[in-house]
Amino acid sequence: MSTALIIVDIQNDYFQNGRMELVNPDQAAANAAKVLEHFRKNKNENIFHVQHIAADPSLGFFLPDTEGAEIHETVQPLENEHLIVKNFPNSYLKTDLESKLRENGVTKVVVVGMMTHMCIDATVRASVDLGFETTLIEDACATRDMAYEGKTVPAEQVHVAFVSAVGSMYCDVKSTADFLQQN
Repeated sequence: MSTALIIVDIQNDYFQNGRMELVNPDQAAANAAKVLEHFRKNKNENIFHVQHIAADPSLGFFLPDTEGAEIHETVQPLENEHLIVKNFPNSYLKTDLESKLRENGVTKVVVVGMMTHMCIDATVRASVDLGFETTLIEDACATRDMAYEGKTVPAEQVHVAFVSAVGSMYCDVKSTADFLQQN
């Protein structure tokens, strides 16, 4: 069984002064970098960096050819690592991520990245639906405050709600420390 790391959308627009600033992206990115270093140290070449490029400029962030769309310095891909460019929240939709995972004999995926309530949720659920044994490293993810019908839900609660939903019966959820200790 081969395991892959999927790093979703850790891009500059999510950080301070970006076009879609998240809550605590630096801590999430630092944890993602620890998981990335673990894969690199163990010579696992199944490392997939996913970069969202806005197909529609009205999205307002991750615009093509902008600094905000670039992958953040904490998790920069190396030459031998895969780069998947996507235009939708689901990292598999209209990309070659699934085929590349299967070509490399991957049966398990570890997911880190941003935003918990959108692209992480969509990618984790798709991973499971496609038959990959999936682990989400919850503290290597970040999100933002959400609002609905005049009510604001703080980012921490948004994150906990989505992580608890996928962790309840969908995938394995671990902290960075637990993952590194067990692997």
